[in-house]
Amino acid sequence: MVNYKNDLINKLKDNTSLICVIGLGYVGLPLALNFCEKKYNVLGLDIDEEKINKINSGSSYISYIKSSRIKNAIDNKSLEVSSNISSVKKAHAIILCVPTPLTKHNEPDLSFINQTLKSILPYLQKGQILSLESTTYPGTTEEIVKPFIEKRDFKIGSDFFLVYSPEREDPGNKKYNTRTIPKILGGITNSCKEAGQKLYEKTIDKVITVSDTKVAEMTKLLENIHRAVNIGLINELKVLSDKMKIDLYEVIDAASTKPFGFVPYYPGPGLGGHCIPIDPFYLTWKAKEFGMHTRFIELAGEINTYMPFYVLEKTTDLLNENGFAIKGSKILILGVAYKKNVDDMRESPSIVIMQLLKQKGACIEYSDPFIPEIPKLRKFSLKLKSTPITKETLKKFDLVLLLTDHDEFNYDLIEKNSALIVDTRGRYKPSKSISRS
Repeated sequence: MVNYKNDLINKLKDNTSLICVIGLGYVGLPLALNFCEKKYNVLGLDIDEEKINKINSGSSYISYIKSSRIKNAIDNKSLEVSSNISSVKKAHAIILCVPTPLTKHNEPDLSFINQTLKSILPYLQKGQILSLESTTYPGTTEEIVKPFIEKRDFKIGSDFFLVYSPEREDPGNKKYNTRTIPKILGGITNSCKEAGQKLYEKTIDKVITVSDTKVAEMTKLLENIHRAVNIGLINELKVLSDKMKIDLYEVIDAASTKPFGFVPYYPGPGLGGHCIPIDPFYLTWKAKEFGMHTRFIELAGEINTYMPFYVLEKTTDLLNENGFAIKGSKILILGVAYKKNVDDMRESPSIVIMQLLKQKGACIEYSDPFIPEIPKLRKFSLKLKSTPITKETLKKFDLVLLLTDHDEFNYDLIEKNSALIVDTRGRYKPSKSISRS
């Protein structure tokens, strides 16, 4: 009788296994390269042919991932990239890193997971392990993925293995990366968990196993809800502090001197990225199944969603104080990425603010060293290219609006040559011409 678990574990231990990563975005690509650099053969699958062609040519499309890493993996033949989904049948481990966005009604959109499962189902084989890394609500792996796989008459934990291990990527973080960030892992059965641990333990410094997939799913949501709620709190305090004529940044600096019981969070123009603006709503949606209304989480979401409108208000006020109407004013946006030093625009509040300014009749341009051109977006159409920051260009604008504080910006040059500045990131000291919002 075949012992599928032992066979799989042996292949994972001695690097004779083929790892398949589906979805080569900000999560999947660094994970695939991580496996390559630990001497695994990796099959990368994606539906975006442009992305596939870039990788196969040895080029990176993510600013903080060096092209040399991709080129080495391609040249060493440790990485093969295509859109051929039937290649899944050759793999020993399949890792799903596909998007899990929200619908327009803030409900979970699992269409990418469902479509991927549907496409790979005919090619699944006994003895494989499937790991879901996409952020989702507690119960997804057990209630959605498991029944799907069982359509092939596989016995989960016996001849097929299923785990959930949430991604914990932090784009642009120079201190922590895919390898050094501890990995949470839960399995449908103990055998699944054991196989999952072997899948990751050679490529991740520390794998932390939990009792089941629901705990792992909830862990990911807790991490991001913790941040969303605290950012919501500090954003609300920012609005209040402004009304009270108190510099909240100075307050945060002072509070941070306490050596225990305080963690600093900072206000901003709103939430962005693939996690914090989205993940809390996965839990609020699931909570309704249990008759609960998660008021605390939803209130934080309301506050954070309001912040772009608050920035618009502060911008309008500063222009008015200096004799300008917002309609017709020339405004330069600094930074359209959702966080500094990355080229990721997903859910960026900068785009929302730019659209609001446009609707008010402002003439807007932007500068972002990481995003030379704003691509076509689902909700907005801006069609702009990045403006270089020079002494001459800064003097053309009535107001500069700092939304993403990239380290590459020359802040002294900006301050000296800008008529008015609205600073949403606390880079400048407030003055008559500088408003912190």
